[in-house]
Amino acid sequence: MDFNVKRLAADAGTFLSRAVQFTEEKLGQAEKTELDAHLENLLIRAENTKQWTERIMKQTEVLLQPNPNVRLEEFVYEKLEKKAPTRLNNHELLGQSMIEAGNEFGPGTAYGNALIKCGETEKQIGGAERELIQSSAINFLTPFRNFLEGDFKTILKERKLLQVKRLDLDAAKTRLKKARMTDARAAAEQELRMTQSEFDRQAEITRLLLEGVSSTHAHHLRCLNDFVEAQTTYYAQCYQYMVDLQKQLGSFPSSFSNNNQSSVSAGASSISVPTIPVSASLPNPSRGSSAPSGGFHELRSSSGSRKARVLYDYDAASSSELSLLADEVITVSSVPGMDSDWLMGERGTQKGKVPITYLELLN
Repeated sequence: MDFNVKRLAADAGTFLSRAVQFTEEKLGQAEKTELDAHLENLLIRAENTKQWTERIMKQTEVLLQPNPNVRLEEFVYEKLEKKAPTRLNNHELLGQSMIEAGNEFGPGTAYGNALIKCGETEKQIGGAERELIQSSAINFLTPFRNFLEGDFKTILKERKLLQVKRLDLDAAKTRLKKARMTDARAAAEQELRMTQSEFDRQAEITRLLLEGVSSTHAHHLRCLNDFVEAQTTYYAQCYQYMVDLQKQLGSFPSSFSNNNQSSVSAGASSISVPTIPVSASLPNPSRGSSAPSGGFHELRSSSGSRKARVLYDYDAASSSELSLLADEVITVSSVPGMDSDWLMGERGTQKGKVPITYLELLN
């Protein structure tokens, strides 16, 4: 019991001595042992590394997940060590809406079919984005977080201990200066030697840890390369998905395609992006200048019907017309009094006028 009391008293005395030394240093009433320049530079570099690592992590998280509410929810689930519920990202939600709209308007219409194609591509981009986030979290954010929660916390702990040892050393120096009696001076000198040894040892431990920050930089450089590679893969996938989509939409009527191409050219004339060739000479039924082949003449002069292959997608302009999809086969026939540039088309129970310039008669 007496031993514990003495130990508590000694600890209280040590704490008080450190507090007095710290206060007098702040007031300029006591000398302070300065760390060597190399150690000071290492401390500054470590602190800068910590601050910039936190900032880069934060901005990366914002880039990967712009929604702050979702980030907060993911943080809470991570702290609770539970798996966050899977939710569709913005690209996947847009894709789902487009597909549902396309099915509502009808996959057999040009607009409905285009919506479905765009929706499927948006969902592909959403999947690629999900892979980017997962790869970045594992190969980039996690190593950065491990440094902050592991290595830097150890550095911080040893740095605080070095500060304590320095206060003990300077307090011992002050007591030695104030010692007048021979015995007191001898005790103070012995204490100074002991505190100097402990300070030197702690300074060496701290220095070794701080020099390890160079290895941290090398590791973070590899992580940065992984992050760039993940982004490269993501953007390459997105570009390829959009190129493929543009090719699929390239068979739309020229009025739509030309408007689309001109708007792209006007907005990105300085960017070298491969363009998907779209025929500028697609037939337009409103022109009425294309000469029908002999087969169409024969069909119009007879009362029979023929099979015809659709050359291009066509979006019906009114309820009396029939929308067409490229490469589908329909039945066509002539109706007395109908304009020479049109035929009556049938697809199952659907029936309506179709432009002959979009058709190729089959034998």
